[in-house]
Amino acid sequence: MQLLSDRILNMATSATLAMAAKARELRGEGKDIIGLSLGEPDFNTPDFIKDAAIQAINDNYNSYTPVDGYAELKDAIITKFKRDNNLTYTPNQIVVSTGAKQALFNIAGVMLNDGDEVILPCPYWVSYSDIVKLFGGVPVEVKTSIDTDFKMTPEQLEAAITPKTKMMWFSSPCNPSGSVYSKEELQALVNVFEKHPDIYVVSDEIYEHINYGKGHTSIAEFESMYDRTITVNGVSKAFAMTGWRIGYIGAPEKIARACNKLQGQATSGANCIAQRAVITACNESPEKVKYMIDEFKGRRDLILGLLSDIEGFKCNVPDGAFYVFPNVSYFFGKTLKGTKINNASDFSLFLLEEALVATVTGEAFGNPDCIRISYAASTEQIIEAIKRIKEAVS
Repeated sequence: MQLLSDRILNMATSATLAMAAKARELRGEGKDIIGLSLGEPDFNTPDFIKDAAIQAINDNYNSYTPVDGYAELKDAIITKFKRDNNLTYTPNQIVVSTGAKQALFNIAGVMLNDGDEVILPCPYWVSYSDIVKLFGGVPVEVKTSIDTDFKMTPEQLEAAITPKTKMMWFSSPCNPSGSVYSKEELQALVNVFEKHPDIYVVSDEIYEHINYGKGHTSIAEFESMYDRTITVNGVSKAFAMTGWRIGYIGAPEKIARACNKLQGQATSGANCIAQRAVITACNESPEKVKYMIDEFKGRRDLILGLLSDIEGFKCNVPDGAFYVFPNVSYFFGKTLKGTKINNASDFSLFLLEEALVATVTGEAFGNPDCIRISYAASTEQIIEAIKRIKEAVS
């Protein structure tokens, strides 16, 4: 009898976490690796949030939490949705989870049956496809390119829809491309969805505040989409709280209740101290973390300028998040420092071993012509990393 399940054997390892592990391994061997693979802000969690966590400890918050989150946290999330997104939810529509990734697992677990198709505009966040497949869904990849700023057109959406289409999952700002859908671009997609009223949308908005001027629009703001959109968010990125592990959804009540039911059999409620801290984070104005956004924008401009000096790197200008997603297909078929580069995975591994810079292959995000480079690193690290890359490919 086979020891491990087909389910786990067929699941891919997270490419971002695998590259981070490989980088740690090389550091352990004494190599000076610059890590530009993880999507993790290099800032400390703001003091006003840490103070709230300390207060919660001193107030003896140490018991099991409600499965779907503290009532006070759900109220703060409702306030945040109304303030930032013009979305009105009730407490029964909110579920707090151990990170936005668990929220996505919950959604797939309660909504997908075997054979249900889920449209994924490419590039997409690395875990979408495997989460969908884990619960029997069929990912339907819609290819985009740097020429359309890595955004799906309404014509492409229409062409991807079949009688088996159950959902679409997407992020804006996008991980990995940094692309942001404008209100007009979302309206064009909504016009298509209005012809197909049974399709639901997962809108991953974890990077909403890391936005460089284009402004953020939630697809649930459109009246025809409110009752069939699950808005996913959390505090990891904008508040530099990756390790605190708090994500949440605003959703139609029936879906939220189902997610609550599933989570009750998995992890139950999220960490009590982290939840108390996130109440403070959600109640504060996003202006409190604008200093991080300003710094990220400066780094974006820096890394784009540096990469423009390297032949073979073709970049769009990302309007959000903290990644660049250059097309590197120029190098495919070439031999660099004795290494034959066949694809983005080869190129990413070459940069790790030759330049000692960790990036992530675009194949993991559904785009095999690109690599993802995170600029959630210091200015000095970015300058040194791109210098090393330039030397390695020259």
